[in-house]
Amino acid sequence: MTDLISMTAVEAMQSLNKGETKPADFVDAAYDRIARVDGPVNAMVTLCPDRAKAAANKPGLKATLLGGLPVAVKDLNDVEGVRTTYGSPIFADHVPDRSDIMVERIEERGGITIGKSNTPEFGAGANTFNEVFGKTRNPWNTAMTCGGSSGGSAVALATGMTWLATGSDLGGSLRTPASFCNVVGFRPSPGTVARSSSTMPFDCLSVQGPMARTVEDVALFLDVMTGNHIEDPISRPAPATSYLEQVRKPRGPKRVALSPNLGFLKVDPRVTDVISGAAGVFADMGATVEEACPDLTDTPDIFQTMRAEFFVAGHASDLDEHRDQLKSDVIWNIEKGMALTADEIGRAERARAALYARVAAFFGEYDLLACATAIVPPFDVDQRYVEEVDGHRFDNYIDWLAMCYAITCTSCPAISVPCGFTDDGLPIGIQLVGRPRGDGELLGMAHLFQQASGISTKPIDPKG
Repeated sequence: MTDLISMTAVEAMQSLNKGETKPADFVDAAYDRIARVDGPVNAMVTLCPDRAKAAANKPGLKATLLGGLPVAVKDLNDVEGVRTTYGSPIFADHVPDRSDIMVERIEERGGITIGKSNTPEFGAGANTFNEVFGKTRNPWNTAMTCGGSSGGSAVALATGMTWLATGSDLGGSLRTPASFCNVVGFRPSPGTVARSSSTMPFDCLSVQGPMARTVEDVALFLDVMTGNHIEDPISRPAPATSYLEQVRKPRGPKRVALSPNLGFLKVDPRVTDVISGAAGVFADMGATVEEACPDLTDTPDIFQTMRAEFFVAGHASDLDEHRDQLKSDVIWNIEKGMALTADEIGRAERARAALYARVAAFFGEYDLLACATAIVPPFDVDQRYVEEVDGHRFDNYIDWLAMCYAITCTSCPAISVPCGFTDDGLPIGIQLVGRPRGDGELLGMAHLFQQASGISTKPIDPKG
């Protein structure tokens, strides 16, 4: 069991394809590991062993991309016949009769869903807790938060409960928990991973994407997820060259822009020290590393306006019908959206258009932007969100996430890769941002960085 858990997803897939192991072996190993380590961290909140074991015995798995490898699915994504709560008491007993498009695609291509990973209510916030399942804790120090909103997925990976896990990202939900848990989280370009129909099918702020312990595994999982789907109007075809192949034949960056704070944010010195040191990896690879960043100073206004609009479209009816069951942060976000004027929305759209023009020009000069993923290391799990850094107080639960949501506004692909630890052993991730639609190129550069940095991402047991 220990040998199977320690494998990367690519190694596991190769073992399955060679017939050295069977899907049932990995399913059993996953459930054994969950039983051993999930108690202190509370990452895998709903399990479906009968469904998973039946899937492991289906014929034809060997011919699929994943070959029967287990996958954890974030509890924001529907899985047919499996309790799916979205982290909300409103949906505490919800069992969908159809899976999300992404889940359908994963299972069609050989992934086996073993259960649901915890998330904050409706994915709102970067500390994974809710009234249905409680808090998910950081395995590097269980007194700390794992981040969010894909916190359960990140913890499941870090502790070896799974080899691959799904996530979603609006303001950093794939990237922040990856940073806090020493795993890899990739926010792909909008349209790369098809989504099920929603109240905002044309939205390009929220995306779904892969998480794993290595960049190579993330590329494998993205190949499984990607492709056009008729039900998603912004989805696009898979690339001519697979993401895994692009990672295996990477092009190193020639010019890297380094900006630990994106030019305008307060960042904890413990993070800045690690990021600045990690950027030297690119210099050792032969790249020119310069202090530079596109102008992102108006992204807080852009993002807060568009996020509020997003919450009105998705959750206004929940506020009308179930206000007493919603957490205060969700209520605040919906009401902020309801108070918006057409002029404010129009200004945000115009500002985002100008932002994209600046970013496109920037990536005409640089191959990569390197910055912090989060402005702080993991913090107390009982603290709802970061309230202050270096004398700067944040107005609301989302403000402190600007390192990630500023990049969301650009539509550029972004990835958080492990890059070091604080003196007291808490993980720090570096956020690497690629040129627009440059997902495969970015993954290749991130893979080179991960190889050169030499930081272990082997599964750990939770630490009290």
